[in-house]
Amino acid sequence: MSDMRKELEQKAKSLTLEERAELVEKILESMHETPLPGIEAAWTREIENRVAAYERGELKTVSAEDVFAEARRLAR
Repeated sequence: MSDMRKELEQKAKSLTLEERAELVEKILESMHETPLPGIEAAWTREIENRVAAYERGELKTVSAEDVFAEARRLAR
């Protein structure tokens, strides 16, 4: 562990719970790159297409109860 990391960890521990939570949030935000505009646009189109297909009755739906039952079955 680097000296700087040790020092930062020590200082972080002296922060209030709220301050530490804010710090963690900022650190996590810094780890995520901004999505490329093309990817964001593609996801937006995909969402719009799926919603439209659902509204036209073209998508098969599954109840939440069935989804959770299947998840429990697979988790065993």
